[in-house]
Amino acid sequence: MPQQTIAPSVCPFDCPDTCSLNVVKEGGKIIKVSGNPQHPVTKGAICNKVRLLPQRVYHKERLLQPLRRRGPKGTLTFDPITWDEAYAELVSRFQSIIERYGSEAILPYSFYGNMGVLNAEGMDRRFFNRLGASHLDRTICNSAGSEGFRYTMGVNAGIDPEETVASNLIIIWGANIIATNMHQAIYADQARKRGATIVHIDVHQNRTARWADWFIPILPGTDAALALGIMHVIVTEDLVNHPFITRHTYGYEELVEHVQTYKPQYVSRITGVPSDDIVHLARLYGTTSPSFIRIGNGLQHHDNGGMTVRTITCLPALTGQWGIKGGGALKGNAWYAGLSLPALQRPELHPNPHARTINMNQLGNALLNATPPIKALFVYNSNPALVSPDQNKVREGLMRDDLFTVVHDLFLTDTCRFANIVLPATSHFENRDLYKSYWHLYLQLHEPIIEPLGESKSNFTLFKELALRMGFDDACFQCTETDMIREAMDSDSPYLTDVTYESLKTRGWIKLNLRHHPLFPTHIPTPSGKIEFYSESLQQLGWPPLPDHTPLREPETYPLQLVSAPNHNFLNSTFGNMESLKHAEREPFLAMHVADAEKRSVRSGDLVWVWNDRGQCCLRARVGTNLLKGVVVSQGLWWDGGNPHHQPINALTPQRLSDFGQGAAFFSTRVDVERACAETSVMQPLTEGIRQTE
Repeated sequence: MPQQTIAPSVCPFDCPDTCSLNVVKEGGKIIKVSGNPQHPVTKGAICNKVRLLPQRVYHKERLLQPLRRRGPKGTLTFDPITWDEAYAELVSRFQSIIERYGSEAILPYSFYGNMGVLNAEGMDRRFFNRLGASHLDRTICNSAGSEGFRYTMGVNAGIDPEETVASNLIIIWGANIIATNMHQAIYADQARKRGATIVHIDVHQNRTARWADWFIPILPGTDAALALGIMHVIVTEDLVNHPFITRHTYGYEELVEHVQTYKPQYVSRITGVPSDDIVHLARLYGTTSPSFIRIGNGLQHHDNGGMTVRTITCLPALTGQWGIKGGGALKGNAWYAGLSLPALQRPELHPNPHARTINMNQLGNALLNATPPIKALFVYNSNPALVSPDQNKVREGLMRDDLFTVVHDLFLTDTCRFANIVLPATSHFENRDLYKSYWHLYLQLHEPIIEPLGESKSNFTLFKELALRMGFDDACFQCTETDMIREAMDSDSPYLTDVTYESLKTRGWIKLNLRHHPLFPTHIPTPSGKIEFYSESLQQLGWPPLPDHTPLREPETYPLQLVSAPNHNFLNSTFGNMESLKHAEREPFLAMHVADAEKRSVRSGDLVWVWNDRGQCCLRARVGTNLLKGVVVSQGLWWDGGNPHHQPINALTPQRLSDFGQGAAFFSTRVDVERACAETSVMQPLTEGIRQTE
């Protein structure tokens, strides 16, 4: 029997937990993945998705060689080619495009399908900077909320999540943490065993809502109004920590006057939350210490997402929670890692310091209308044919005959249906990389566990080799992964004190050292040096200087508000091609309130059309009372292939950008719903090209 060995690893996916893994190999092949019981946060617990990683790595549909399109766009008809042939075509096409249209006619499109520093934001950035390509504004996820948090606190950084076991009140606001941040749920459970209360605020009763002690359903995009209503009660009933306010905040008197408008009855009409619940929640928050607010990603995916997060972030200062173990708030903690992004990305390589920037949330408009036109699109670590908003426009742009599209991935994703060249990518098990978390405070090093399968290459290797083929002889393209990790860690961040490559290689992970430079309330890096209820920076930019609620900007042409939330078994579109996880999710569905369903003669199990001016899709109805009237919720990004009852939910979502940070406004979508007749329930494709058969 072949000998079994165990190797350490790190989960690479876009999840706050960034788990430490143990990988069992037998005969050189991975046979099992489990949580590392020694890691201080992971402690052996991981999600089912990651336990199934051996199935993903050795999936029968894993890409193992480069491919060139043979059939028309919209199909998956390709011929295998060599890497030499692939590189030769890329170099020839890029050089021709640059000569005729300029280098900014080439656009990279990526996000964090792999969260490793080198493979997500390292050699790729160097390559496209040196090439002179258009910049991509990567704001699809957290930019709005991060900027909102900064306007209140100075930086987007919160408390150490390990301390939340000491919290007496935990508010999970706009996050389904049972599915998306399981170790925060574990900490909350430990706190609950000590007597803590867990409150969940969200638009539908998901797994986290059922687990919490108190679930508060709310209308989408009205969370800032609820926060202001809580402030009103806290101020009116004098539940404020006055010594903390005096010492550590700026603009309190202006805030007191501002929140007088947000009486519970008024806020109830905006949010759908009963006024008695608003008062009870405010009193609970105002009289419980330490209290902790976990601010979720869902809140920021609205037109008003940045201001919403800014407003919620003001709450801990009112009751003086910062500096108390288990008190405060957390949206993200990636800032603490302090890695040197300029050293990683080398922006000075770009020949044009004023090169255009294209927002990734507006890819559809860019592909159809950009001037000068985009002539080449290079996709990696992402799947824009599913994840980008306003899919009809995105796919219309991807179908252009004059658009040269390259996709680097492990599988033939939906985006590959529009690619001219498809390149096989490694899994993270085949890479050396550095990982930070955007939630916990541990930096982790990953060493390769298996050799690259087939002819697959990492992002690091692909862009390094392509740079050399393009004739880029800059020294930064000669480095190794280890060199680049050292460059990233060569930072003046006080939190990297005593953290070296050698220590990481020896131990696998090291906690960032917050003792050297503690933040709130010891150090508050805002312009005033205090927590800013009143932000002069916002005022100078033309925004309200005080936290505020503004209505969503989607015209009320359609009666229902759609929220397209994540599901439990996928991570965006990742894992969407794994049969066991698809089986666990069953099928795409639309949750509807019983009153909205009855009005449309819809029953649970019916297929329904969901539509607006941007597009339409067909989903299975689930009718109940686990959300408010006027709200519908879908969950998960399902691959098109082989599912006759599906079109991407992002056919319905807008390309509008959020108030702060140029973020996505996915959840600020309005639709209508109609029961589908049996003969029309099979969806027709979004683009003519998809009608072609493989």
